[in-house]
Amino acid sequence: MSVTPPFWRQPPPPLNPDFLQQGHQRQASLTKPAGSLGRLEQLAITLSAQQQRPRPAVDRVRIVVFAADHGVCAEGVSAFPQEVTGQMIANFVNGGAAISVLARHLGAELEVINLGTAHPLLAHDGVVMAEIAPGTANLATAAAMSEEQLQAALSAGRDAVQRAAGAGTELFIGGEMGIGNTTAAAAVACALLDLAPEILAGPGTGLDADGIRHKVAVLHRALQRHRDTVAEADQPLPVLASLGGFEVAALAGAFLAAAQARIPVLVDGFIASVAALAATRLQPGLTDWLHFAHQSAEPGHARVLAALDADPLLRLGMRLGEGSGAAAAVPLLRQACALHNQMASFQDAGISKGQ
Repeated sequence: MSVTPPFWRQPPPPLNPDFLQQGHQRQASLTKPAGSLGRLEQLAITLSAQQQRPRPAVDRVRIVVFAADHGVCAEGVSAFPQEVTGQMIANFVNGGAAISVLARHLGAELEVINLGTAHPLLAHDGVVMAEIAPGTANLATAAAMSEEQLQAALSAGRDAVQRAAGAGTELFIGGEMGIGNTTAAAAVACALLDLAPEILAGPGTGLDADGIRHKVAVLHRALQRHRDTVAEADQPLPVLASLGGFEVAALAGAFLAAAQARIPVLVDGFIASVAALAATRLQPGLTDWLHFAHQSAEPGHARVLAALDADPLLRLGMRLGEGSGAAAAVPLLRQACALHNQMASFQDAGISKGQ
């Protein structure tokens, strides 16, 4: 009797070569010098191949914010108390957060998922309650999560994508919220990239120089504590379980599930990119489905983007998370689609084409 492998073991489909060819032909026919619209041209071509239609569109955008707390906050690695995670969940659904404003401006659907907060959160209209535990364990002294908890987090990401696919989503954005999550993301990135914490750790929610030095010391202890896991960094699931966060794992699961469902993904900042890094270590073919929105001000983000061979669309000095940098890049994707779909061809306009 055959056993179906877990979804994260299933590779995403390749991009459709026929639509890639048609996209290039379409761009070559438009009333402009070849390549004169730069990356907007390739964006449209890639979206066309991802969506398997000659006229791509990103009108229906789903933004999913995964929220969870982190046991490593016991080490004093954040400038904000853990109560803020739950308070921000309420702020998201009440419409006061940056991502809430951006979602409204874009006409995007916003879903908020509670994966587990240190301070109990009552059921709230607009919040998907998918609690795994009251946050992860302290990664500096123990594994952040069990194998079962990791699987639950990955599956929460898949479930969110299934809801998005059922709503006809044309573009998926994953955001995150969790006090302490830049520490967890930096730990995962250090392990996967074999880089020192001094290179990847940054201010997160606003640490000063002494706070960053302390954060680096905590990361060194964590990496030493999990040195056997780190030594097998080609195995991203044990790294996520030992050093990650529920929302980081959920993002990784969501990115994989979105690609499997042929939904393009617009990746946000440092934490989302670390999740993408882990997910691409599981399934290298995922890279065909990822668009990278921006390079954040978090110092380690440039290194993670380089490891992903990613050239972000924007550099605005943002470091908020929540999916906000990705939301800011959506108009560029929409403009790329509009130009691809609506420009006249040389033949249509009666214009002679150069050699």
